[in-house]
Amino acid sequence: MFGLFKKKSDDSPLRKHAERVANKRAQPLDRWEAIEALCKVGTSEAVAGLLPRFTFYVDPSITDQEEKDAAFDGIVRAGEAALEPVVAFLRKAESISWSVKILDRLVPGEQVVGHLVQLLSGMDIEYERDPQRKIQVLATLEERRDPRIAAAVARFLQDASEPVRFNAVGATLAQAEAAEHQSALVDCACAEESVRVRNRILDGFVAQKWRVDARRDELSKRLPAGYSLDASGAVQKR
Repeated sequence: MFGLFKKKSDDSPLRKHAERVANKRAQPLDRWEAIEALCKVGTSEAVAGLLPRFTFYVDPSITDQEEKDAAFDGIVRAGEAALEPVVAFLRKAESISWSVKILDRLVPGEQVVGHLVQLLSGMDIEYERDPQRKIQVLATLEERRDPRIAAAVARFLQDASEPVRFNAVGATLAQAEAAEHQSALVDCACAEESVRVRNRILDGFVAQKWRVDARRDELSKRLPAGYSLDASGAVQKR
């Protein structure tokens, strides 16, 4: 985030405040004063200096929350000037929660979804040691309704990570366009080793009252205990 300070001298007050905000071991009073100073400036550079405060925790918890709330309020007050650094932070931070929370205050919901879908487009479905960012994005999209979401998450039904597949199923089923991906969900259920993921797919079919046509015989052999297909191909849950 300090790249936004490149036009400032190394000893500028703005840079010094940003360094204090990002320093977990700084004295709480010094860090608080730096947060207040950057909040008053309200520029893109100042917002970039505030954002690292969301990347660490300090004791006591009340101090941690007060500092983060103050930084949040200052960033939101910066308005349009905050958008570029917040989106940049969204793309790089380990956790997306604060970025999304801020974006929800800065722009309409469809723009937030657009940023999340774009973030997801840069992720692949291969194995990775820690897929938490991918899981966070999918879980966030599950809470939103937008015609772009189902198509954007469809490929993650084949992800190497079971938790990713679980959240991809949830994000797909939450959308009005989920019906367009019935066959992909059936394919996933037929290939899926995780009972948890299969159950989530089947519960979605039960809720939507969907019928299984293609791969019906194959799916019937993969049904976990408590599920069945009736004569019409509808999934039943006992």
